[in-house]
Amino acid sequence: MRLLILSRRRTLYSTRRLVETARKLGHRAIVLDPLDCFIVCGRRAPTIYHKNTKRRLDRVDVVLPRIGASITEYGLAVVRQFSIMGIPIVNNSVPIARSRDKLRSLQLLSQHDIDIPRTVMARSPSQVARALEAVGGPPVVLKLIQGTQGVGVMLAETLPALEAILDTLWGLGQNILIQEFIAESRGRDIRALVVGGKVVGAMRRTARVGEFRSNIHRGGHGRIIALDDEFQRVAVKACEVMGLHVAGVDLLESKEGPKIIEINSSPGFEGLEAATGRDIAGEIIEYAVSYAAERTRARRRVKP
Repeated sequence: MRLLILSRRRTLYSTRRLVETARKLGHRAIVLDPLDCFIVCGRRAPTIYHKNTKRRLDRVDVVLPRIGASITEYGLAVVRQFSIMGIPIVNNSVPIARSRDKLRSLQLLSQHDIDIPRTVMARSPSQVARALEAVGGPPVVLKLIQGTQGVGVMLAETLPALEAILDTLWGLGQNILIQEFIAESRGRDIRALVVGGKVVGAMRRTARVGEFRSNIHRGGHGRIIALDDEFQRVAVKACEVMGLHVAGVDLLESKEGPKIIEINSSPGFEGLEAATGRDIAGEIIEYAVSYAAERTRARRRVKP
């Protein structure tokens, strides 16, 4: 099977592992930078080319997007074009866009009775005191609406600190989420990787000393855990709500049970493979192949 991986750099751990694993399983895997894709729209069949050549990119069986936050808009346009062309995609453009917007994600999850930390979005200094009351702070967590790997996540321990941070970020035109601080989970969370409706690996991430963000990229470390049924159910349901086939789901262990804080549609899995010893890349490739095969069979069944 011919797999196309959309990624800015083929040397990234997760991209490299996907290519190596696909080839080991007997498939052809190529990596293309989404910014090198040339989209053509018109009355006739939509097409997509590589760079400024006449090489069409329609002869692939399945697309695996690894769209970085820095190229979200153009990357989503490329993913959407492949979808219009009828090529199976593991994580389509709309679910990726949903997951990139933290507020939109939380709105969707809460609509489907999935527990999340209490969250407020406000844009006026006069609303700060009421927002603080609504989330039970201080302390409170502040988040940029778009951001990955812990970037744009801050902890405000006091009302003056909160007001100072908000004043600065609002002045820069940023929309900020004010979120309940789950004290019992300070400095740690759970990353569960969901592939095709099942959790294929999970680890508890713990922040380094002096840091409250537990992301591996911020110096945190991971340890394999056996995720209980409730956490697995919530992680899988969250992916179903978002419409994601493959996702990293970040959860907090609260007194009330699992609370989802974020869903990543292009999750890195270096830390998870290291912590669990599992072949996460193999799980993703095998799912992508089976998904593409099922989509092909479905198209054949509906043909007159």
